[in-house]
Amino acid sequence: MKKAVFYDTTLRDGMQGENIFFSIEDKLRIARRLDEAGIQYIEGGWPGSNPGAQSFFEEIKHVKLKNARIAAFGSTRRPDKTCEEDANIRALIKSEAPVVTIFGKTWDLHVESIMQNTKDENLAMIKDSVTYLLGHGREVIYDAEHFFDGYKANPEYAVKTLEAAVKGGADCLVLCDTNGGSMPCEIETATRAMVEHFKDHPQVIFGIHTHNDCAMAVANSVTAVHAGAVMVQGTINGYGERCGNADLTAIIPILSLKMNCDCISSQNLEKLLNLSRFISETANVPPNNSQPFVGRSAFAHKGGVHVSAIMKNPKAYEHMAPELVGNKRRVIVSEQSGKSNIEFKAKELGVNLGENGVNGHQIVSSIKDLEDYGYEFDAAEGSLKLIMEKLTDQFKPRFELESFRVVVEKDKEHPCYSHAMIKIRVGNTTEITSAEGDGPVSALDNALRKALATIYPQINTMHLVDFKVRVIDGKDGTAAKVRVLIESRDENGIFSTIGVSEDIIEASWQALADSFQYKLSLDNQHKAV
Repeated sequence: MKKAVFYDTTLRDGMQGENIFFSIEDKLRIARRLDEAGIQYIEGGWPGSNPGAQSFFEEIKHVKLKNARIAAFGSTRRPDKTCEEDANIRALIKSEAPVVTIFGKTWDLHVESIMQNTKDENLAMIKDSVTYLLGHGREVIYDAEHFFDGYKANPEYAVKTLEAAVKGGADCLVLCDTNGGSMPCEIETATRAMVEHFKDHPQVIFGIHTHNDCAMAVANSVTAVHAGAVMVQGTINGYGERCGNADLTAIIPILSLKMNCDCISSQNLEKLLNLSRFISETANVPPNNSQPFVGRSAFAHKGGVHVSAIMKNPKAYEHMAPELVGNKRRVIVSEQSGKSNIEFKAKELGVNLGENGVNGHQIVSSIKDLEDYGYEFDAAEGSLKLIMEKLTDQFKPRFELESFRVVVEKDKEHPCYSHAMIKIRVGNTTEITSAEGDGPVSALDNALRKALATIYPQINTMHLVDFKVRVIDGKDGTAAKVRVLIESRDENGIFSTIGVSEDIIEASWQALADSFQYKLSLDNQHKAV
């Protein structure tokens, strides 16, 4: 059985991605979650490049990790300097990280044209740096930067750089596709050649570090393991410079489930989706719904034929059980849906369709009419549940709107000011409240929340987290219909609701009211009108 170990560089290489930033506190939380998920190596940053990285190493020393070893990242010594004189090397030692990963130049183009160095001095820099760091009791991982480009341009010299690292004492050589331009066939040929070349050094293992500029990072990483690499470097969600790094949320299940590698426990594999979501939320980057394995749509089914088949046997349209990575199967209801979609979704949402199935046909027809008008229920399951309850006479409204009024004021010196007055009926009681907000929807949200809070205090656990507006068809100009999608979060997760109207405030109210009705419908203890 092949073995593999995972080296996460989200906290360093991932932060080189556009709009990705983690505070010291963020990095410590992420490190804990990576460790809990069974990642073997966590790269904390380059202590010689910025004070923030050094602060992380100071703090992480006080954190007890169960599975992972912390690595500090840096470069070989500078030309014509000793390791003792080199500030970056000293910073690596000062970090007290038990693992040090250093990169060196493999491609003669970089050695001579970019660094304006000599090939021999470059080889000495690699050997000296590895030897020096090993002498200070560190585990040393050597990253051969631009290895595959260097190997294609000058294979003899590229191999010499790896030999220099081994002469220095390195036991782990990581082959890097730094520009992300290599193809799987090139990765396999070069990796196999290196494994063969160093077969007389049984202590040496190979790693792989790829970038996604040709959308090949995951494929190249998997290919390298197939060719003999053991360590796989990457980031959670593929964050990284330019087009990103290899995505560990795809590589981990591929190696574990598809290639049967000894690399991660089944219990830790089930944490993968939560790990992905946690890091995307910490980075303040929306999750990628179409992301393999951990995306919300990874096991989503829309076509009626597909849904009918998976209800009989999920293997018909799923390559694996979604629960293995902590995900779940989703059936989407839309204008392309059939009766099977409705039956599956009704069961999932807790809506009773009755014994004869007539309700299922009626719901399919109604959903298609609503989507023709502009609704889109595959993105708004909260509203879908309410619609299904209304169509089957199971809906029990927790409140009903009597009227609302929204005032927006603007003067030349101040930003827009919004004030909402709302009148609702709860049972036999009428509530009239008003509230201010940053905009008309915020004001409506605050007013409705104020009216309901004393009767349904559980709404205080619900918060609006996203608000999207889309013009459905712009040919009518300002009279065009708009679709408003609202995402809300409570202690159990995120749910979405939708509204459609020619008036953006009316559409917003529909989505907002549905979010409150859905939240309240989740608790069977709530009073119904």
